[in-house]
Amino acid sequence: MILDSNFLIHLERERRRQAHGPASEFLLSHTGTRLFVTPTITGEIACGDSMRDRKTWAVFVGYFTCLEHSADVSWHYSSVFRHLKLTGQMIGQNDLWIAAAGLAYQLPVVTRNRLEFARVPHLNVLEF
Repeated sequence: MILDSNFLIHLERERRRQAHGPASEFLLSHTGTRLFVTPTITGEIACGDSMRDRKTWAVFVGYFTCLEHSADVSWHYSSVFRHLKLTGQMIGQNDLWIAAAGLAYQLPVVTRNRLEFARVPHLNVLEF
């Protein structure tokens, strides 16, 4: 599964507060599942105030496997971009890259932003 930025933000807040919440509960219900992020997601996470220290950021994102940006991801990006532009349903550019990675690697995207990601044909979207 690819963990979207908003999932990681919830998870980091829950850990900082030492409280269980929807992100922690989701992970507990999916133990044994491989967890991935993308370069776009790690960049978004680095922008957060709580991750302004590089070591803190590196430790946090280090728990997840970062997928490579590949030619296949770029191809899916272009295909989805054209479709969404044609149908007037464009989504944010970062979410488009995340969706393209989900399609290229055939992995679901875990997010709270289901409505936006649901515009992407054939993308498996899981809400937490």
